[in-house]
Amino acid sequence: MAELVILIPIIAGILSLLVKNKYGRWLLPITGLIHIIFTILIWRGISVPLFNEYVGIKPEGILVLAVTSYLFFMISIYTVSYLKEEKMENEKLFTSSMLFFLASMSSVAISNSLILFWISVEATSLTSAPLIYVHKTKTALEATWKYVLVCSVGIALALLGTFLIAIARDKAGLSINLNFTELEKNAMLLNKDWLKIGFLFILIGYGTKMGLAPMHTWLPDAHSEAPSPASALLSGALLNTAFLGIFKMSRILHLAELGKFADVSLIILGLLSTVVAAVFILKQYDYKRMLAYSSIENMGIIAFGTGIGGIAAYGAMFHLVHHALIKSSLFLSAGNVLMSYKTKLIDKVGNIFKFLPKTAIIMFAGFIGIAGFPPFGLFFSEFFIVLGALRRGAYISAGIFVLSLILIFAGLSKYVVKMSFGESEVEPKVKENRWRVYPQYILLFTSLVLCYMQINQISDIMTSAVAVIGGMIHE
Repeated sequence: MAELVILIPIIAGILSLLVKNKYGRWLLPITGLIHIIFTILIWRGISVPLFNEYVGIKPEGILVLAVTSYLFFMISIYTVSYLKEEKMENEKLFTSSMLFFLASMSSVAISNSLILFWISVEATSLTSAPLIYVHKTKTALEATWKYVLVCSVGIALALLGTFLIAIARDKAGLSINLNFTELEKNAMLLNKDWLKIGFLFILIGYGTKMGLAPMHTWLPDAHSEAPSPASALLSGALLNTAFLGIFKMSRILHLAELGKFADVSLIILGLLSTVVAAVFILKQYDYKRMLAYSSIENMGIIAFGTGIGGIAAYGAMFHLVHHALIKSSLFLSAGNVLMSYKTKLIDKVGNIFKFLPKTAIIMFAGFIGIAGFPPFGLFFSEFFIVLGALRRGAYISAGIFVLSLILIFAGLSKYVVKMSFGESEVEPKVKENRWRVYPQYILLFTSLVLCYMQINQISDIMTSAVAVIGGMIHE
């Protein structure tokens, strides 16, 4: 029963409200481990959906589910030690929200119905909003309201887009369920004008949740104010689930021979996101906001690569996996820095290598990875995307893309070097703990393993996901 990946975190979330904090926090890694086991069973076809009309196991969905599940488990190991040190006032709220958040993201990953997909995305907003407000500060309240309001507008537009897709079906006189499988089978029969308008609304709606510019305004505030384990989950997992809706609709447009329309839309928003991120990263004062703008950049890269298609689309899917692993590692390391220095201001943080050596090493390695340098996966994914753009003759787009990456590298390196080797205005208070360091190392090690070990199951599932939009590794 594939639906157990939704039910188990919900049950654990309810249970966490009933037990003491010291027991409730351990429900995070226990649930994470069980969730991974059921995800593997789904991947291997042993656990199948009970409600086939609403739930479907698609290649892109299982990939996002696997990434989400693995990230949650690693983050949950970190979180147990984090909660012991932080002594959070609202720990039960935090723990239960994390578990409900996992359930809602799992629901997005395996949804086949357009309506269930929309409900699941809306559920991710409701379950993650308390994670942003957990410290109950004025800035946290502002960030939470901005998150809820901006994403609610986006979700409303996505719902309107869903209705427009239903009109495209009705105008064609089709009596089919409003799910992705049926729409893909009958894509050529759908009314093309309504389909294009519906796609635009869905792109803007789910693009808001994904953090694409210019709808990205909630993301820097939310990622900055949320506790670091929540920031890692928001950036590494939530943004991918929102992309899933856009990706599934893009597949339908390609099957309806409207692929060019979808591709151009994705290329424009993707490039705009990388340019906006480059501009804002150059003038940052808060290292968590800096990582948030990096997430906007990387979502832009995924959208751009998907729009280019071919080997770039494969690169986009590759990028999705490795960005999730590396960015989560960076947010957890940022959590150690914040816990020790008690400030998010870049100017006040320095000499991390002296005070937090294990954190500094993995943070610096993460910076190399997120900047797109070898040996990490983002180097290969960005190479595939640039190569794909050049092969398509999109020279101007490729030029803007590469220039943005250079500017972002300049901004990131300036601040990371300052934090790593510069003078510190603050005396660090809390020493690093191995349980708050090991997960970051494992996440980056996983990224390296996935780069250099030929794991056929993962490669096959990425190839299957992008095949409809012309994506392939060998072209």
